[in-house]
Amino acid sequence: MAISSISLAEIVYLIEKGRIPKGAYENLNAVLSDPAGVFQETPVDNNVSLGMQRIARDEVPDMPDRIIAGTGIRFGVPVISRDGRIRSNKLQTVW
Repeated sequence: MAISSISLAEIVYLIEKGRIPKGAYENLNAVLSDPAGVFQETPVDNNVSLGMQRIARDEVPDMPDRIIAGTGIRFGVPVISRDGRIRSNKLQTVW
C-alpha cells in the first residue's frame, strides 16, 4: 500500500491543529520504516502531476487532495479517503 508524501505532511498539519492524536505520525513512520511492512511512501512526482490534470479543479479544489487523487490515478488504484469531494469524483475510493 502506498502513502503519498503529501499525506505525511498533512498528518503533521492535522496534529498541529489538534485534529488527530500526537502519536499518529510516529506510528505511521514506524510502519513505513518496517522493512517487512506492506506500506511504502510514494513521492509526488511528474506522473502524479499528470494524474492531477485529469481531475477538475472545481471538483477537487484542495491541492493536497488533488495530489492524493492524482497518486491513485498514477498507479491505477483506488484511493482511501473519506473526503466527500474525492469520493464524489470519478475515482474509485475506499472508505
